[in-house]
Amino acid sequence: MTPADVSRLRRQVLKLVENYHEAAFPVRDFIPGKTPIAVAGRVFDADELLHLVDASLDFWLTTGRFAEVFERELAKFFGLGHAVLVNSGSSANLLALACLTSPKLGERRLKEGDEVLTVASGFPTTINPIIQNRLVPVFMDVTVPTYGVDLGQLEKALSPRTRAIIAAHPLGNPFCAAEVKRFADQHGLWLVEDCCDALGALYEERKVGTFGHLATVSFYPAHHITMGEGGAVLTSDAKLKTLLESFRDWGRDCWCDPGKENTCGKRFDWQLGDLPRGFDHKYTYSHIGYNLKATDMQAAVGVAQLKKLEGFIRIRRENFAALRAGLEDLDEYFVLPEPTPKSRPSWFGFPLAVREEAPFSRDQVVRYLEDHKIATRLLFGGNLTRQPAYREVPYRVVGDLKNSDFVMNRVFWVGVYPGISKPMRDYMIQVFHEIPKVFSR
Repeated sequence: MTPADVSRLRRQVLKLVENYHEAAFPVRDFIPGKTPIAVAGRVFDADELLHLVDASLDFWLTTGRFAEVFERELAKFFGLGHAVLVNSGSSANLLALACLTSPKLGERRLKEGDEVLTVASGFPTTINPIIQNRLVPVFMDVTVPTYGVDLGQLEKALSPRTRAIIAAHPLGNPFCAAEVKRFADQHGLWLVEDCCDALGALYEERKVGTFGHLATVSFYPAHHITMGEGGAVLTSDAKLKTLLESFRDWGRDCWCDPGKENTCGKRFDWQLGDLPRGFDHKYTYSHIGYNLKATDMQAAVGVAQLKKLEGFIRIRRENFAALRAGLEDLDEYFVLPEPTPKSRPSWFGFPLAVREEAPFSRDQVVRYLEDHKIATRLLFGGNLTRQPAYREVPYRVVGDLKNSDFVMNRVFWVGVYPGISKPMRDYMIQVFHEIPKVFSR
């Protein structure tokens, strides 16, 4: 069989994939009260399947040509120099913190027992890398109803052991990134922005993720774009980029791409550690690393999704605006969400807090919505210091974390993802308006 025959067969396979998508994933009508309304989910068309199958036909099972395209285009979207693809957003956070422990950073490296400022109200895998790297989390409170870091607590949180800050832009609503960046610069701290919920959000007309030394994103199916499992770390610092790749790729000192060799031009001429001179650079390890790479098939889906990102962000903002306007008259019962001043969020969800004086509890609201096929989620882990996983973890707390407790007891969110249509939004607003009537009887 000639190369031309192989190419023709490939085109035939991809045409069949296109036909398969049309048959297997038809558009279905929304039936109020019957059709579930998810908080999040994958939104795709035939292009994602075509990219996925195209990559699988290469049978290049680790990172390859699609990963290269995705990293380049993602970095371009942020306006940053480098994107390092990994297998999840959680791995991205782990990698970001781990690379800052490298001895190659000299006096700036993070060492065991150093403190990292963060917030108590968030997702565990923003916090876990601090602990996994034998650092000490310092928990600050958040503001309501923006749910970002309370700037007033930064000075109070500072100690002689403070070396870094890691915080998430919650539900796509930026924290005050410029102010946090100024504080970090003033005190010589590393800043890591967790943008897993906030791809495309702006603060002071600048994309979140461009303020810190490092930024992380996630491509889990719930997020703005998906490749199933996947994530990335972004930076414009060439040294940090090299460290990220080392920790991602087993801790090796070599920076050759998979399947390539001798990029440095002296593969057998290095002398590092106590190894003999000329020991193969591809098998020289400068860090205690991991294998956190994604596959090229995942990256292929990401390439297709990235082309839709701007449209996805627009729909998320439209859905948020419609819910905000439609629920405005329920303000006596719910604390409605507000964008952080000077920001333009890329909303991940629509958070609400049940007021203490409301005639119903959050649990009653959540169960009513779920009974009516409207999915809900809590604001992740609530006050993480109250989670069982952290009972024996050394940490420090700033203040009483009363707003984090408020989040734990009162806050939940519903979806705004692009799979939610106008009829779904209208139904959600209708059901929310039923709640005061049902529970005031």
